Amino acid sequence: MRRRVIAGNWKMYKTQAETRAFFTAFLPLVAGAGHCDIVIAPPYPSLAAAAEAARGSAVGIAAQNVFWEKEGAFTGEVSAGMLAEAGCRYAIIGHSERRQFFGETDETVAKRSKAALAAGLTPIVCVGELLAEREGGKTEEVLGRQFRGGPGSLTAEEFSRILLAYEPVWAIGTGRVATPEIAAAAHRSLRQCAAEKFSAAAASALRILYGGSVKPDNIKGLMAQEELDGALVGGASLDAKSFAAIVNH
Repeated sequence: MRRRVIAGNWKMYKTQAETRAFFTAFLPLVAGAGHCDIVIAPPYPSLAAAAEAARGSAVGIAAQNVFWEKEGAFTGEVSAGMLAEAGCRYAIIGHSERRQFFGETDETVAKRSKAALAAGLTPIVCVGELLAEREGGKTEEVLGRQFRGGPGSLTAEEFSRILLAYEPVWAIGTGRVATPEIAAAAHRSLRQCAAEKFSAAAASALRILYGGSVKPDNIKGLMAQEELDGALVGGASLDAKSFAAIVNH
């Protein structure tokens, strides 16, 4: 049985003060949640505040991105080592907003993943199709390409230490949610990619999260699908009670 992961991606929300207030409210609500791993990804300036607030709890802190070089003249970038020192245990890589607005490619996803792994971070590698690709019947083709160019380019040992997140772009922040069956089909396709590239055992062990307008009122239906190993939550993770309800589904 794969252990589930519920991760919250705060995107560009919450100051350090707001981060501390969130954890003060959130931690008591999930104190008994031993059934899953809990991850929260604040913006860079709030990482240290989040790590301090989460200290002693079961909540892991994630960065929303990571650069692939250890140091250098890369204005505005942050290395995996810096993130680890700030208290991060995870890093979200290849989120659709990074692909859409900041030129992320499958190649850079692979480079970021390797850098994160080398620093001891667990990458949460995101893949997912656009609405036009979904409507054109190209979901499996797109997922296969993103898998091969990104996580599929890792070594078997590296691959064993990552998480995948399937986030259909058409369902992110739109209020539209892939039905549990649609999500499960995509997860099965990704697991098949893992089996073909690595092994059946690697595919079976791989944890794949679903991301795309996950809320307290739809988490149960999604998690009823055994192919779904957790969720990558956006807007609903900004409110302590809402995110706790998702964790405690």
